[in-house]
Amino acid sequence: MTDDETGDLHTGAGGVTEQAGSEDPQEGEQYHLEVEPGDVADAVLLPGDPDRVETIAADWEDHTVVADHREYRTVTGTHEGTPISATSTGIGSPSAAIAVEELARVGAETCIRVGSCGAIQPETDVGDLIITTGAVRQEGTSKEYIRPEYPAVADHAVVSALAAAAEQLGYDYHLGLTASTDSFYAGQSREGFGGFRGQGSEERIEALQRAGVLNFEMEASMLLTLAGIYGLRAGAVCTVFADRTTGEFRTAGEGRASRVASRAVSLLAGMDDSVDDADATTWHAGLEL
Repeated sequence: MTDDETGDLHTGAGGVTEQAGSEDPQEGEQYHLEVEPGDVADAVLLPGDPDRVETIAADWEDHTVVADHREYRTVTGTHEGTPISATSTGIGSPSAAIAVEELARVGAETCIRVGSCGAIQPETDVGDLIITTGAVRQEGTSKEYIRPEYPAVADHAVVSALAAAAEQLGYDYHLGLTASTDSFYAGQSREGFGGFRGQGSEERIEALQRAGVLNFEMEASMLLTLAGIYGLRAGAVCTVFADRTTGEFRTAGEGRASRVASRAVSLLAGMDDSVDDADATTWHAGLEL
């Protein structure tokens, strides 16, 4: 085994092999993200592409790169007077789950997935936003944490803040269910190399359409499941790049999801203040901002 796989090993008293520096993983610098307590704000946006992190932060008042390792780039700054961070997660739930785990360990409390998606209902158009209220767990990562029947549900305050932000910014949006997959091609009923179709491909997408699912993407259900387990707040907002009902694909409105998510973080800060002022248990529509 290499040091990379095991850490630095040494033989302690009595010939027992011990791991040097085996500190609590909940403390100090995190192995993959290379962030530590104090590096990130309470609220973190989660795009997939590392290059999108700088694009997101360009709309903030200020930002600093605090870590950049593998697919994980993290910046922290201020948006509309509210502390905010963004961390890229790479593609898919396995790498995104690592980001959620390590962000939670250094103090993140709210995580919002920001990305793109393929829409599977006729009422959604390229460039529209889809705000996830719950997700079909068609990926495998969350199943390694908890039984498949456990629901992947977005936090109600995060959903409300995302919807309010979309309204304020004048963007067309839809609220509803998302299907998260491990495969961009077979898992989302797309044609693979040489025209290959995954087993049950057509039946799968038709069943999801009949059930009212709005879109495909690859991380939301994992995020919402882990948030439920760990007591975090989480949500997801994605821009429609692919209209699967018409075959149209355009990277239109790429910045809309991130602008909505950034505004939502500021709105959530105000909502939290309202909860504190009212000595309430949680945010609800009866509280004044």
